[in-house]
Amino acid sequence: MISIKSNREIELMKHAGYINYLTHQEVAKNIHPGITTKELNNIAHKFILAHDAEPSFLGFEGYPASICISVNDEVVHGIPSRRKIKEGDVVSIDIGVMYKGYHSDSANTYIVGHASKEVEGLVENTKKALYEGLSVIKDGVKINEIGKKIEDYATKNNLGVVRELVGHGVGTSVHEDPDVPNYYTKDCTRLKSGMVIAVEPMLNLGSRHIYMETDDWTIKTEDGLPSAHFEHTVLVTKDGYVILTGDEVA
Repeated sequence: MISIKSNREIELMKHAGYINYLTHQEVAKNIHPGITTKELNNIAHKFILAHDAEPSFLGFEGYPASICISVNDEVVHGIPSRRKIKEGDVVSIDIGVMYKGYHSDSANTYIVGHASKEVEGLVENTKKALYEGLSVIKDGVKINEIGKKIEDYATKNNLGVVRELVGHGVGTSVHEDPDVPNYYTKDCTRLKSGMVIAVEPMLNLGSRHIYMETDDWTIKTEDGLPSAHFEHTVLVTKDGYVILTGDEVA
């Protein structure tokens, strides 16, 4: 069931989104060669709690950490561990924050140090694909128009669009209806003012095909090439959208 948020709910989600943004800033300051992904997770966990919020992902469907950290050929849902970040790694950070029962969801991908032009293009174009998708959002627009914009941009830049994982509604659960695919579908569901959705392209440098690791969480590219992931939680408005997981809602 798709929910329309009240003004009170929107204000709580804006605050959850702002804490999410601040947490990303805190984690980004600490990404460097030699730090472990578990150390980054602990930084995020402490930061979220210090802001009177809770990590949305911890315990969600059994997930064992507070944030997802996916490196190189890991697409999403990488579990923080003793793995050390290395020069040239592509590191995707996915953070969920709950404030007074309402969630926010956001992801960024970083290149540690230097990488090839191809990898730089992957990260830059995945971020641009997110904003391509956001650009069509407003009351009355069909959800499949978001996916078409993302898919068209990714295809133009020779990137594989992961199809098994999609964006989603956000509210009192971190994952709500509706699904928001990153590719064109026949779904004619229309956006309405007051809906809150997470748009999150996951694009691969090679083919779109993926598989799940034996930990039953980590999703990796089938061909071993890097992947990137960008995500914002946004409020649908009459004439457009408001990003809830950015500094502009402070």
